[in-house]
Amino acid sequence: MLPIEWGLLLLIVIANGTPVVTAKLCGDCGAHPLDGGWIMADGQRLLGDSKTWRGVLAATLASGLCAVFLGWSVWAGITIGLAAMAGDVLSSFIKRRLGLNSSSKALGLDQIPESLLPLLAIAESFDLNGRTIVLTVAGFVVLELTLSPIFYWLGIRKQPY
Repeated sequence: MLPIEWGLLLLIVIANGTPVVTAKLCGDCGAHPLDGGWIMADGQRLLGDSKTWRGVLAATLASGLCAVFLGWSVWAGITIGLAAMAGDVLSSFIKRRLGLNSSSKALGLDQIPESLLPLLAIAESFDLNGRTIVLTVAGFVVLELTLSPIFYWLGIRKQPY
């Protein structure tokens, strides 16, 4: 069995990677934006086209299923998936307010919320301490920065970051 830190990292990577893989496999089919195209007073979209209901659903289902394979409850996986997507949506919202384009690179902002929020959401259930949370977030940042260019090279991601 995997140490809990590795299992958490795996589920966070799965939750955040599943929407990208799903978009590649499904194209525009079912890609309904979370924000419905809403433009805020600043002239920017609330979130952008890359944040979809399909992505949230796929991430939640994939992390829930993978949690079961780790011997954890499906609800732990669903919580991790939903919280990861909440972090991703938060990042997107902040990036739009900063005037950054959808899918633009923002080091830290692109990685920390989508890894920190899931850990905070399950911290009590998994009895996580600060050290575990910090190390898992750092591990996710390193993995995301390493895997994104590889996924781009493989034609899965649209951007190398």
